Amino acid sequence: MNLLLVEDDLNLCDAIKQHLSEEGFVVDVCNTGDDAFMYAFSPDHSYDLAIIDRMLPVIDGLSLIKAMRRKNIQTPVIVITGMSELNDRIEGLDCGADDYLVKPFHIQELSARIRALLRRSPQLTEDSTLHFEDISLNLANQQLCCNDVSLLLTAREFHLLSAFLSSTGTIFSREQLLQKAWGTAASIEPGNVDNYIYFLRKRLKQLHSRCRIRSIYGSGYILEAADDEKT
Repeated sequence: MNLLLVEDDLNLCDAIKQHLSEEGFVVDVCNTGDDAFMYAFSPDHSYDLAIIDRMLPVIDGLSLIKAMRRKNIQTPVIVITGMSELNDRIEGLDCGADDYLVKPFHIQELSARIRALLRRSPQLTEDSTLHFEDISLNLANQQLCCNDVSLLLTAREFHLLSAFLSSTGTIFSREQLLQKAWGTAASIEPGNVDNYIYFLRKRLKQLHSRCRIRSIYGSGYILEAADDEKT
């Protein structure tokens, strides 16, 4: 699952990211409200949940959340803040947050709140799938299906294919795919993406799918149907 973490306390930010990464989440990190605004609204990013500090440089957390809701971005949001008064909590929830956690807190509690929200999220229902042409990807169990045949993807394969299926027709650079599957702070060479693209191509061939991942010289990769491939 892909999370957006927005926190200007660098030490706290690093601690949360490390803990959530160890739990298997892919975490993108921002330290200012304006950076978070670009991540939250970019078509290149899709998040299952956002953790947003209320007091941020440039654009505060509640303004960010209100802007997301105005644009019908329904990503679940947990606000983390030192503002603990009842009116502060009410204001945060009324602005569109789904949960409100007061600092200082135990990271294990944050993890539990994340799990609780994701259980209610439609992405985790058993029948929630992404479709394109003759393939479907089950978001709950990471199974790729084609013509009543299915196989289980690895975590990296799942994140990469999810990116393609969430934005069909989009050309993704290696750097964008690296961020999708490994996160922004991963010390992984962009060339490693090529290996996993190779694995995904083998998976699609195993299923005899019409879908192919085509290389676009100088740009990256795109998922398309075989009939749409350029010669």
